[in-house]
Amino acid sequence: MSHEPENPSTAQASLIRITYNDKLTRQFVAASVVWGIVGMLVGFIAALQLAHHSANIAPYLTFGRLRPLHTNAVIFAFVGNMLFAGIYYSTQRLLKTRVASDLLGAVHFWGWQAIIVAAAITLPLGYTQGKEYAELEWPIDIAVTLIWVVFAINFFWTLAKRREKHLYVALWFYIATIVTVAMLYIVNNLAMPWSPLKSYSLFGGVQDALTQWWYGHNAVAFFLTTPVLGIMYYFLPKAAGRPVYSYRLSVIHFWALVFVYIWAGPHHLLYTALPEWAQTLGMVFSVMLWAPSWGGMLNGLLTLRGAWDKVRVDPVLKFFVAAVTFYGMATFEGPLLSIKSVNGLAHYTDWIVGHVHEGALGWNGFMAAGLFYWLVPRLYNTKLHSKAAADIHFWVGTVGILLYVISMWVGGITQGLMWRAVNDQGSLTYPNFVETLIAIRPMYWTRLVGGTMYLGGFCLMAWNLWRTARSGEATDGEAMVVDAVPAPDTVPWWRVAFGTPVVLTTIVVTIFMSIAVMSNVASMLFACIGLFVAVAGVIAVQLSSDDKGPSWHRLVEGRAVVFTVLTVLAVFVGGVAELIPSLVINREEARTVRTRPYTPLELEGRDIYIREGCYNCHSQMIRPMRAETMRYGEPSRLEESIFDHPFQWGSKRTGPDLAREGGRYPNLWHLRHLADPRSTSPGSNMPAYPHLATARVDLSATAGKLEAMRTVGVPYPAAQIGAASQIATAEANVIAEDLRANGARVAADSEAVALIAYLQRLGRMQGNPDTAAAVQAATPAH
Repeated sequence: MSHEPENPSTAQASLIRITYNDKLTRQFVAASVVWGIVGMLVGFIAALQLAHHSANIAPYLTFGRLRPLHTNAVIFAFVGNMLFAGIYYSTQRLLKTRVASDLLGAVHFWGWQAIIVAAAITLPLGYTQGKEYAELEWPIDIAVTLIWVVFAINFFWTLAKRREKHLYVALWFYIATIVTVAMLYIVNNLAMPWSPLKSYSLFGGVQDALTQWWYGHNAVAFFLTTPVLGIMYYFLPKAAGRPVYSYRLSVIHFWALVFVYIWAGPHHLLYTALPEWAQTLGMVFSVMLWAPSWGGMLNGLLTLRGAWDKVRVDPVLKFFVAAVTFYGMATFEGPLLSIKSVNGLAHYTDWIVGHVHEGALGWNGFMAAGLFYWLVPRLYNTKLHSKAAADIHFWVGTVGILLYVISMWVGGITQGLMWRAVNDQGSLTYPNFVETLIAIRPMYWTRLVGGTMYLGGFCLMAWNLWRTARSGEATDGEAMVVDAVPAPDTVPWWRVAFGTPVVLTTIVVTIFMSIAVMSNVASMLFACIGLFVAVAGVIAVQLSSDDKGPSWHRLVEGRAVVFTVLTVLAVFVGGVAELIPSLVINREEARTVRTRPYTPLELEGRDIYIREGCYNCHSQMIRPMRAETMRYGEPSRLEESIFDHPFQWGSKRTGPDLAREGGRYPNLWHLRHLADPRSTSPGSNMPAYPHLATARVDLSATAGKLEAMRTVGVPYPAAQIGAASQIATAEANVIAEDLRANGARVAADSEAVALIAYLQRLGRMQGNPDTAAAVQAATPAH
């Protein structure tokens, strides 16, 4: 299959010259490079803070606040701008038309940059939803949605006015990205605003956990993977001067990937309080992902057949080949980590960090570098300033990635083994969590070296691209195209929309989904039936195909609306099947376990915990493993976090799990630990928070927070909401008096006291017994 679609057949054809809007591409390339440097520089600081605590130099620049800034800058600023650059450039050429609206393109560019600036300001200030990759607060979420709609309108409008009938494979992935990211982002960010920059997630506990990782995993799938695959399918053949290896493989790759990926989110929650069926579902589909992912990798690499000699001399192809290879590595490791036995060792460790950066630095970062080295000379009608510098960038970046990833592999496996090590007496070999941190500190320094090398190579690329642009002149691409509307379809749309593959797929999916509500014997029978229908259907489709007309998929490619609808259905089925059972969990039944909502002061403390980003380093989920129960207490249960909006199960343990922290240490220990973690935990890399002892909590606003929480389903009585300030004050006075009795004077309305109240509540479903009497006395009778 050629890497450009063929010209449409027309009754009357005349050639016209069109000029593409490449200004948009130039703007997005420049923004991607600048934000890439910013995001990686923040990552460098965060890595330094993990290696040595003294790098936490200010309250607004602690690891807990910078880590979300780093992830958002790299994902949405660096990769996001790169995606838009590649999409705008390739879409215009594939559709043989200029982008539909220059105005919408400009709104898209400047609106996206404004969102990034807003994130860069609010995240260090502590305004966060506390959900990974979804930290931005509700006004910014609305802005993201609106700008994404602008992008979607411009893209589909351009699609509607295309002069090329058939949609090339890159466009399939762009379509899947646009519709799926919109669905994911809107659902996961549903929240109840309390103030202009504070909200509470609509979902709580296990519901929020499943929704978040349905979004979090598929943000990786449909923001960091599918659009980059589309870019690969366009720019790799262009750079190699070769057609895509296999059209049929690209068809299988696309549909299998978009259908299977959406189901795999629960593998982030293995061994948690998530229902077992959801965990198993996530693991099975994650393992299945290996096949379509490697199908895409092989399709990319085999495209270079007959052109491998160019890889030695062309830095663009070097980056593309390495990127596709890293994609293969990451998509092999991902399914491996989703297997429960492997996940039990790797989860919460730095192994996961290495896996993530294998994809971010190797797949996304190197694809971006190859794209920029190919694009910029063409955007400025000149040659690349220095191929030698590009080659240096490649090798420095490659070594940097390897140092980073391998150090995290070693550190993560070491962590996992030390956490679960038990001696001959049956007790923990390393009972002090900090021992495991000290053991891997050399790996943190190695990671810092690797990341620094990668950042250095990226800065070298920025210099090279700048010099390239300076040597040329901004030029918009032009092309002579057939000025005609593609010939009308001869096959009715309904015969395409309800074609044999669609009907067979619907039957098979229905059969397999029905297994969930059947007995073991019936489920086995229906599984066999589903497998038989699938195999028989494939054979029937193959036997019925001939060379007299276009294939079913070729017909679908000519109908953008039908193709988009089928793509939406492919991802929607998995999303509904995964989320609906969790969202209808009977909350009243869970409440019979006597879980009480947080007191007003505990809720204030929880907000401080989220603001400071403590969830980045501490989990609140004890898995049912011997070593974990010995270290932290009995396994966490589903109902314990039902009133957590958002949930705080966490995904990384740089510090110990806090699910049963309440009552483990006295109030004074917590105060000293916040002021100077090394005074209570020698060797800890936790930032110090002495300012919490002097910062004040506005208890007059607490009632509004309880009201917002009641709106999302937390059963706060009206009387308790009305007396929230008095109740919080009474509880704070008890804690402050206890601290004073032990020689520490701190104001009762300080943030430190509120945070201590929250920490002392964790694991105590009935509340903190030390403050229960004061809370009860201050609470009006119902």
